[in-house]
Amino acid sequence: MEINWIAVIVAALSSFLVGGLWYSQLLFAGVWMKEAGLKEEDLKDANMAKIFGLTFVYSLVMAVNLAYFTADPSIDLAMGAFYGFLTGFGWVAMSTFILSLFERRSWKYMLIHAGYQVISLTLMGSILGAWK
Repeated sequence: MEINWIAVIVAALSSFLVGGLWYSQLLFAGVWMKEAGLKEEDLKDANMAKIFGLTFVYSLVMAVNLAYFTADPSIDLAMGAFYGFLTGFGWVAMSTFILSLFERRSWKYMLIHAGYQVISLTLMGSILGAWK
């Protein structure tokens, strides 16, 4: 089973691009901050090096795992995207919903986070499926 490690790194980095847009003022920053109970000051006081560093590590772990699911040479961009979608929707989004229900989070909060993961993993799967 051959893994393209450059594709894995690019797939992990792609989640940064998606997240940067998803949680920006262009899309969901305002609603996300309100639903999460965060204020601008909270974000300014955060250790961003730690947050972004660990985010990359966790994204890399996700990309490596997805790479093993998509390592078969017959898997192309479309199948990679499909596997990424199934992973994002079937596992990550459902897990997000379950945990968020127990935390009494709003549906807006759940859909913002789950939507990000579904889009991110679908893109990761596309990259990994296409780039063998």
